[in-house]
Amino acid sequence: MSKMTEQGGTLLLPDGTPGSGNGTVDMLRRGLRGLGRQREATILIVTVALLLYFGLTNPTTFVSRTNFVILFSENAAPIAIIAVGEVLLLICGEIDLSVGFIYTMAPFIMFYLNVYYGVPALLAIILSLVFGLLCGFINGFLTVTLHLPSFITTLGTGFILAGGALYLAHAEPKSIPPATIGYGDWIGTSPWSQTIWAVVIVAIFAVVLTRTRWGLHTIATGGNQLGAREAGINVGRIKYGNFMITGVLGALVGIQVAFYENTIDPLAGGYTPMFFSVTAAVIGGTAMLGGSGTIIGAGIGAIALSTLIDGFDVVGISANIVQVIFGAAILVAMIANVQLTRLRERGTT
Repeated sequence: MSKMTEQGGTLLLPDGTPGSGNGTVDMLRRGLRGLGRQREATILIVTVALLLYFGLTNPTTFVSRTNFVILFSENAAPIAIIAVGEVLLLICGEIDLSVGFIYTMAPFIMFYLNVYYGVPALLAIILSLVFGLLCGFINGFLTVTLHLPSFITTLGTGFILAGGALYLAHAEPKSIPPATIGYGDWIGTSPWSQTIWAVVIVAIFAVVLTRTRWGLHTIATGGNQLGAREAGINVGRIKYGNFMITGVLGALVGIQVAFYENTIDPLAGGYTPMFFSVTAAVIGGTAMLGGSGTIIGAGIGAIALSTLIDGFDVVGISANIVQVIFGAAILVAMIANVQLTRLRERGTT
């Protein structure tokens, strides 16, 4: 039972808000008020509403194991994993436009190392992830050390990687190397493996962002870079690290998708997964100007975007209008996010 005090004849809850005298009602009110203060609340409500709408519109097709595999593993998981890296970069005031092309190139690195150079399968997979790490390091070097804007840096490295993938593949898809197939089940071949990877990665980095020094320093770097430097935070190291994390996550997604689709496509990846991931991060509550963000919100945002993509297909909306609806839905979600954030800020002042 909630302990209440009386002031001027009005019952007050411990947080200072008026109470009704009914413990259950007051508990529910406090719960809803607490939910409203969370940055993830808006996108969670939007996502649940979308799932309910499409589920009720076409329950036979939408609410099925096959469709949920498509929604969560094929669509949401890659967006969520890449969004984790983008959130870390956006919070510290940067962005990576090349991550979708790291996604494209990484499986080709695995293919050529194993097939042409005889590198053992597991080592080839690990080295392809190291390739993503190296790409992130180069992006960090150009941005942090040479002081180029990350938008320009990663735009340039993205074009280089896109051309490199087409050159290596001779613009033709490649088959998954037979020696690596045995590792596919725990990387991306099984129907739910990508979803499991996404949940684990989102959970780990949510803890990293909110409960570790690295997360605190990332937020401080984006909130006030000069102040962070004066407080003794190695801003350059934080940015380097987050670029490298994003690169590894992009490479991981590329390998997962290659295994899942059983082909390595030079036209896979690109700007589409990157833009979807940045969108998921932003509608999930991450500020584009840096200083604040949420990994959990980005994960939920990935589900919201995937629900739109999958739901439009399920209900048979014409592909000619999907992009219009998709863009409008993003704007509505963003407007709701901004307005509710203002309400939350007013409630705390």
